[in-house]
Amino acid sequence: MAYVRRDQWDQHYAQDRCFRRVGQSEKASLAEHVPAPANGRALDVGCGTGGLASYLSELGYLVDAVDFAGSALARARVEWADTVGVRWMCLDVAHDDAGELCDDGYDLITLRLVYPFLGDRQRVMDTLAGRLRPGGAIVVITPLAAGTPADRRDIALDEDEIQLLTGGWKRAERFDADGLAVLVLRDALRESTVVEKEGAPSAQAVVGACMVVTDAFGRVLLGHSRDGMWELPGGGVEPGEDLPTAAVRELAEEAGLHCRTEDARLVAVLQDDRGLLRRLSGVVRAVAWSGAPVVPEQERHRFERWEWHDLHALAALGRVFAPSAQALNRVWPGVLPGLPPVHVYPVAGRRPPVTGEPPQAARLRRRMTEQILRRGYSLSAPVVEALRSVPRHRFAPEVPLETAYDDDLAVVTVRSEEGQAVSSVSAPWLQGTMIDGLRPQPGMTMLEVGSGGFNAELLAHVVGRRGRVVTVDLDPYVVHRTQQLTAEAGSGRVTAVLGDGALGAPEHVPADGFDGMVITYNVWDLSPAWREQLAEGGYLVMPLEMHGYTRAIALRKRGSVLEAGPGDWTFCGFIRDRGSAAHTTPTVDLPCGLQLRFEDGLPADTTGLGQVLGGPRYELGTGVSVAGGESFETLQLLLATTLDGFCPLAVDGKRDGGLAAVPRGADAAALVREGSLAYLTHVLVKDGDTPAERRSEFMIHAFGPAGEGLAEQMATRVRTWDSSVRTAGYPHLTVHPAGTADRDLPDGAVLDKENCRLVFHWPDQDGDAPVTAATGALTVSGDGR
Repeated sequence: MAYVRRDQWDQHYAQDRCFRRVGQSEKASLAEHVPAPANGRALDVGCGTGGLASYLSELGYLVDAVDFAGSALARARVEWADTVGVRWMCLDVAHDDAGELCDDGYDLITLRLVYPFLGDRQRVMDTLAGRLRPGGAIVVITPLAAGTPADRRDIALDEDEIQLLTGGWKRAERFDADGLAVLVLRDALRESTVVEKEGAPSAQAVVGACMVVTDAFGRVLLGHSRDGMWELPGGGVEPGEDLPTAAVRELAEEAGLHCRTEDARLVAVLQDDRGLLRRLSGVVRAVAWSGAPVVPEQERHRFERWEWHDLHALAALGRVFAPSAQALNRVWPGVLPGLPPVHVYPVAGRRPPVTGEPPQAARLRRRMTEQILRRGYSLSAPVVEALRSVPRHRFAPEVPLETAYDDDLAVVTVRSEEGQAVSSVSAPWLQGTMIDGLRPQPGMTMLEVGSGGFNAELLAHVVGRRGRVVTVDLDPYVVHRTQQLTAEAGSGRVTAVLGDGALGAPEHVPADGFDGMVITYNVWDLSPAWREQLAEGGYLVMPLEMHGYTRAIALRKRGSVLEAGPGDWTFCGFIRDRGSAAHTTPTVDLPCGLQLRFEDGLPADTTGLGQVLGGPRYELGTGVSVAGGESFETLQLLLATTLDGFCPLAVDGKRDGGLAAVPRGADAAALVREGSLAYLTHVLVKDGDTPAERRSEFMIHAFGPAGEGLAEQMATRVRTWDSSVRTAGYPHLTVHPAGTADRDLPDGAVLDKENCRLVFHWPDQDGDAPVTAATGALTVSGDGR
């Protein structure tokens, strides 16, 4: 009965054989403990001839009944021809692309008389858990080893196996159904790995080696020991062996797999302190191997079985042998967070990348790219091809495939001790847009400031075999992670270096400069090094903060000036600069959780402002409205760059601020002058069934003696935006060195930074003369001074 191949199961059902039919006790347990909710959906894994799927339909579920034996499904369709609400599907949940399954998940997933036959139990259960809707449950129905004849032991679970299965869930209930165990599992533990140390190693095991092996789907091989721990193949080094040779031998002895010594690459040596002993463990990566994992007879006292595991599920694995955990985190940094520190001796030299990915990865890449294009982002053919080709999930191994390939999601990879994101893999639509802003061509050499791996490999794919990408980051862990992940899955054309991004990469600059640069974190100012290291005519794409608003701008170098046109702007937001050029924003706290943020220029005099906020409020309509979901990102920037006294007004997310029509946790464009405050908001003036049918009008609210005048100024700018900027888009921008005299600047509104002067040329309603600022921090150029 211990079938392992699809053809064996097909033959079983084709011979009109079957299993124990669903009994009344089982049905009663299901009806009591997992009743169907409204619009409930169930997945019956290994449905066989369909008895359970038909009963779940009677309970009120819509059922996807899957089995990889076509003969079983053929019988089910005949036997239950009159059953409604069941979709019969031929699918191997352990290996096939499950794209046909319901995208929005299941309330119930059942595995009846199936679980003992699964090869990679841990991985399959983790995958199924990811398909549960909130509040959903997995039900495993299985025979028990204690009541099963020894010659049929493979169809049942013993108590240790049940404990291992239920240990990965916050809630696990067990019921009896005529001798079968019914396990109801809810709320999977997503971070349950416990690193286990053994006692002092024997003398010959003070120096050891472990082998990291992945299959054709990119899953890593781990053995479950008799001690209840997961571990990599490995062991002590025998006399005359080097570390790779020892790892190759242990792989064959423990798991029955064969690897040539030349295909075993030493990645690092780890030093693990064990009391008075110092254990050295070589981390060896197999880049090629053959065979199928088994537990040889001589190892059955140590191992129960070998399983392939998805990388993103390692954090929920349970007990893991400490050297194995450290080795896994060395090859894929971040898959096992929170490990204790160890001494690491990295090995120099490149190793060949290791291929392998699940079948659904290519489908998800295509879907991600198609969704980006459907949303209206116009990307060049080379960038589209890169998004369809470069395996994004391999640069975010700690998250499921669906998360890695979400077209609008940035995957946080590093957090501070306070829990704030400090490094991430940015949303793919934004990465593609910014790379296109570089105008990349084959053979170019590019600089990325702010590392991670995926963005650099996208760029490497676009610049081709003759191109090169240098990526720099100030965080040693981020650089290490980038180096490891690009070694695993990269092109070999990405060089990751440690350094302050504000300094560029001075030791790697080509003779004529970098052909392009992309900055992948928010910057408040333009670093002089970027201008100096950029080739003439090259593009610098950077997310620049301007009065608190961030836009990714593609700037072309023309001598000492950088220039961007209306089509070179992208609305975005990144993690802020943490290097030497990091900017601290002056703030002023006001009553009721309000805060003024003076992102650029000197803070305004706010004396007495708290008192006037309790006084009369002046309201002014602008007559300008927007539809629901319509962007007014250019209005924000127009106000910020052309109005003297501009600053964002922030409202504490836990308090309402006491101001009308400003939502909690939001910012409003504001003006502060002469002891007065005016801020922009919008109010619904026309409701509708769809966002396009709803209209909201921009309103100005003001306080203080000069409030009415400030409101009029802001309203005038809003109307200017409506008449001349709304359809024209972003301004023409030039960026000049900080010492440039006013008389040498072009016409426009000037925003001064420490290292540069930005000149914004906004069209007025005639489309010719620029809209300029009044006075103060935002100055007017072109007046002959």
